Amino acid sequence: MTLEQLETFVKEHGQPKFRAGQLFQWLHARRVDSFSEMTDQPKSFLSVLEEECTIERLSVQQCQISKDGTRKYLFSLPDGNCIETVWMQYSYGNTVCVSTQVGCRMGCRFCASTQGGKVRDLTAGEIAGEIYAVMKDTGERVSHIVLMGIGEPLDNFDHVLDFLSIISSPKGVQIGMRNISLSTCGLVPKIKELAQKKLQLTLSVSLHAPINEMRSKMMPVNDAYPVEELIAACREYQAITGRRISFEYSMVRGVNDSPATAKKLADLIRGMGAHVNLIPINPVDGSPFTATDAAAVKRFQETLTKLGVNATVRRRLGTDISAACGQLRRNAKKEVTVG
Repeated sequence: MTLEQLETFVKEHGQPKFRAGQLFQWLHARRVDSFSEMTDQPKSFLSVLEEECTIERLSVQQCQISKDGTRKYLFSLPDGNCIETVWMQYSYGNTVCVSTQVGCRMGCRFCASTQGGKVRDLTAGEIAGEIYAVMKDTGERVSHIVLMGIGEPLDNFDHVLDFLSIISSPKGVQIGMRNISLSTCGLVPKIKELAQKKLQLTLSVSLHAPINEMRSKMMPVNDAYPVEELIAACREYQAITGRRISFEYSMVRGVNDSPATAKKLADLIRGMGAHVNLIPINPVDGSPFTATDAAAVKRFQETLTKLGVNATVRRRLGTDISAACGQLRRNAKKEVTVG
């Protein structure tokens, strides 16, 4: 529950409004595992909580540690499904890449997360639980979040918004919106709906190609929301929120990595002041695509730079444990813990 939902809950049970803030702090700041630990609550109310509510935490089934220090967690959910979450260390702090769904139905052909289809959405509490479980295991604070794990965040719109409310609350772990990035494959109606919320997070759009024929071969979602509609929605988002958009661009050998394609990309997003994040695709079993070589990536970046587009090459972390972009998947429970 968000703080507002807790306020409604306590009022319905005849408790004063301030009880909601107390409950929220126990759950999200102190992160207790049982109601009996909530020492400032009346015993009669604790009995109600015990009878009507549950506190669910994710269970670590496996933790793999990369040679670069990245950690990939396999978490078991209360219903037996499993998801993967990644913890990464940067100079500015610790970042967690969270999943928002069990599986994904978007069908991007270079991504492992979608290969098993979508099973269900994660609740706001389960998404927050990924952060809390990582903090408990590492003993370190998380300063940044990227919603770039398994699932399409905007396909789980309401739960994701509740998660953002929970995780940024001053009464909880208080991770500011400006330290949160939300990645979408381009669900145009939801981008427009998100714009109306005027959140100060960073919207990262998985573009991957500047023309429809090319993008549709990689991303079926483009058939529903073609490039022209997507870019128009992005420009509208920027106008409403005042926030710069980041475009993710996976580099695929012989598909979208030519200098001519770079020019088309620059023409498409000209005037937006957007940032392009170039990502050589990572190995994924079952994908027909292979990564662009480093020299071609550099040429692509240089072409964009000359045309006035801010472009960087994403640092690749966790590739040796399949924890990098596009490599997370809805795994089965594993028996061996690595690392």
